[in-house]
Amino acid sequence: MTIAADVLGLVGHTPLVRLSRVGKGLRPTIVAKLEHLNPGGSVKDRIGLLMIEDAERRGLLKPGGTIVEPTSGNTGVGLAMAAAIKGYRLICTMADKQSQEKRDLLRAYGAEVVICPSAVPPESPESYYKVAERLAREAPGGFLPNQYYNPMNPEAHYRTTGPEIWEQTEGKLTHLVVGVGTGGTVTGAGKYLKERDPKIQIVGADPRGSLYTGDIHPYKVEGIGEDFYPGTFDPALVDRWVRVSDRDSFLTARRVTREEGILIGGSSGTAMFAALEIAKELDERALILVLFADSGRSYLSKIYNDEWMRQNGFLGFVVPATVGDVVKDRAGTPELIVVSKSESVRSAIDTMQRYGISQIPVTGDGRAATLTDIVGSVQEKTMLDRVFREPALVDERVERVMEAPFPVVQATDDIERLYQELSGGAPALLAARDDRPVSVITKADLLEFVAHQRRATRSR
Repeated sequence: MTIAADVLGLVGHTPLVRLSRVGKGLRPTIVAKLEHLNPGGSVKDRIGLLMIEDAERRGLLKPGGTIVEPTSGNTGVGLAMAAAIKGYRLICTMADKQSQEKRDLLRAYGAEVVICPSAVPPESPESYYKVAERLAREAPGGFLPNQYYNPMNPEAHYRTTGPEIWEQTEGKLTHLVVGVGTGGTVTGAGKYLKERDPKIQIVGADPRGSLYTGDIHPYKVEGIGEDFYPGTFDPALVDRWVRVSDRDSFLTARRVTREEGILIGGSSGTAMFAALEIAKELDERALILVLFADSGRSYLSKIYNDEWMRQNGFLGFVVPATVGDVVKDRAGTPELIVVSKSESVRSAIDTMQRYGISQIPVTGDGRAATLTDIVGSVQEKTMLDRVFREPALVDERVERVMEAPFPVVQATDDIERLYQELSGGAPALLAARDDRPVSVITKADLLEFVAHQRRATRSR
């Protein structure tokens, strides 16, 4: 009889499947490795047990101890399975952008879930990284596996994922496409495969907004991308990056589900989109393997919910426009209104009233020829709070009440970038043409532009 001793013995050895429908018309062979068929539902099952067993060997985790881990959900499940079998308490900290399904799933395994804000830097004491560190110090027998710096993370993939891929493709693999988060999968599997064949190309799929491929700003894809470089990631192993928007990630995931019958998550959609992009440049000799990290079951309330997709601008009417188009559409308003930091608060308020605006960039000397001239910003709401409590501030200099400069977007950026930034909490954005600031854009400006475009479309 072939019977596993426990569920952990079923981790790994996930199958490959040819993607003949979404890859139709492309010359390379494209296959997917179905990591969502692990017992916990994701590629992260591979690292949970190894990190715990390593800690036990080194005396860092003892019977009755508490495991604390910051996670987007999937690593927590891998740890939860092992913790349930071994009798450990598990506390998972999660960012508030993670789906409700992931929170409920962790609680189903007996884990305690602590939700933390996502709109804070990783070094903030409120971030889910720092909260996990604090809880691990406070909990009796506390141990923090810390998948972001634990060498057992990439080691698990070096021992299992890489060899499986090599054997399953009979050494004919030419490209491996992986969504990069902690970097454990791409580092461990990539290292193994390149040792077997240095010509294999490792492609990193990265959300638009992640540190790995550009400027940092909020994005909605879960589980991949970072705002810092984890110690488990070796960037030298990535031969090429493909940056993917939330919209392309989610629509591609839905397409795979409906055309291939494989229910995948958003990060798998990111990797799939990247695989399709590189496939356009390759011939029939290429064998591309895209790793599907988890299942779409954790995202039924988001990616597979039409209303959520519409509310977030990913489904239905989408305006084909750029930031520059929004700026041009604002007839009757000067492109950029600024105040000097040496002006009085009263003068800044008068300027706001004169032009009917609620926020203004602050410059060092009243000129805004380049982005470096912008030193801060003032906003109606926060100024009201300050002045209401301290009326004498109206006669003080603007620099006393100014805040950080608005985030910058380029005129050539897609309008989707505006939506992502403004819906992510930015009070306003500073539009620029290269290094020259040209306009402030608010939620009201974007809403009016979209409404105007919609009316224009209907009248045609």
